[in-house]
Amino acid sequence: MKKYLNFQHLFLWMVLLGTAAFSVSCDSDDLYDPSFENIDNELQLSISEESVALSEEDKSRELEFIWSTGTNYGTNQGIFYTLEIDLEENDFSFPLEYELGKETYDFSLRYGVLNDILQNTYGVEAGDSVDLTARITASVGGEEDMDQVDVVNFTATTYQPLTEELYLIGSASPNGWDANNPIEMTRQGDEAVFEYTGSLNEGEFKFITTLGEFLPSYNMGEDENSLFYRTSDDEPDDSFEITEAGVYNIEANLLDGTISVTTVDDPPFSKLYIVGDGTESGWTVDDPAEFEQNEEDPFIFEYEGTLSPGDMKIFAGPMGDWCGQWYRPLEAGQDITNTDVEQNSGCDVDNTWRITEETEGRYKITVNTRDESVEIEQVNLYIVGDGGPNGWDINNPEPMERSGSVYTYTGPLGEENATGEFKIAKFKGDWCDGEWINSASNGQSISNTEFIYTQGCDGPDNKWKLREGEAGDYIITVDLDAETISIEAQ
Repeated sequence: MKKYLNFQHLFLWMVLLGTAAFSVSCDSDDLYDPSFENIDNELQLSISEESVALSEEDKSRELEFIWSTGTNYGTNQGIFYTLEIDLEENDFSFPLEYELGKETYDFSLRYGVLNDILQNTYGVEAGDSVDLTARITASVGGEEDMDQVDVVNFTATTYQPLTEELYLIGSASPNGWDANNPIEMTRQGDEAVFEYTGSLNEGEFKFITTLGEFLPSYNMGEDENSLFYRTSDDEPDDSFEITEAGVYNIEANLLDGTISVTTVDDPPFSKLYIVGDGTESGWTVDDPAEFEQNEEDPFIFEYEGTLSPGDMKIFAGPMGDWCGQWYRPLEAGQDITNTDVEQNSGCDVDNTWRITEETEGRYKITVNTRDESVEIEQVNLYIVGDGGPNGWDINNPEPMERSGSVYTYTGPLGEENATGEFKIAKFKGDWCDGEWINSASNGQSISNTEFIYTQGCDGPDNKWKLREGEAGDYIITVDLDAETISIEAQ
């Protein structure tokens, strides 16, 4: 028998198991303890399966431990239970221990969690079988030397768990072969099924499981409908092929090793518009402000603008027809922060979103016509750069104060670096995750407030740069409606 020990992971898994890995059932009446009436009851532990073949398919299935009450020896004291699980060869020198309290007579451990414990705490390799032992101890409250113990042995065979993430890369992908910036597939619930719907170029693609790493990967297997799990450069590196650019749905089932790639019809609408007295359009369906259609995914439409107190809804045409096609909320006067929506037509149900004085401001609205969903996010601006107060920390940039479409930063520039640089972000958390406001040229003086918009990491990555003697306190004002910036020394 191999020695399977990995002490580095013990504490982590003890915490995990203590919070989410098991379920315990107990009586709801704390005033009644059945052990009071079982003076002669012998403690007995049983297990639902003595030989457990763990698997991805059954990872939610539970291994159950059940025990009798034991006895309090007529002391009229409650009985407290402790369950321990260990490798049989360890003889409980390195157990997982669960303090279960009173009136608890069963414990459940999911297959997936047990598999993780065996691999990450005890170092058992995938596919290995290991002998385990469980011990229940019943302790009589307030009494020493009255512990009762029973033990049950069992075996478990581990498996290689499937990845929690899957990413699309390749010349057919919108992001190309960049393993550091792949397209993340959407996982379907707790299933090992991943999906992507969007634009693909003519070219090749495959999947990786880890950002920045080309292995392991899922490649084309025996045919275009099968997956091959590749772990070595020595193994075949066959990719799937897209012969014609278009919008596709890809569904990869890692559990059964299959993949389907199907073309997607055109989006239901070619244009969307924002309408309402809380918007720049007002109540017109003749010439309302238009959403921008996403170039990579034509099913996605985006709009950014300032919303004022009033109402709004989303128009899909045809122009001039109030009883045409709409995306409207489920309730009349629904709060702008509630994105529940339905696509409908006609004038019978005319629900609108409501913008109040508390919720007015600059927003980005994204409509996914594929799944008929809407995202409504308030736009924030942040100062980023070593010329600003928070440096190059995109996770914690300096926020600008928001008032409608006007954003203001009041504070020092060049405090940490007297000739530092800065730019303005509409997001935080990832360098390539949103839109930037950059200076018109790189290294531009703060006296020149001309600017451009850039998306993600597409660049150019221009920044304003402080000159010698310019460090000090400033007010930076950005008006997104007027598309102006001012930088004024204090």
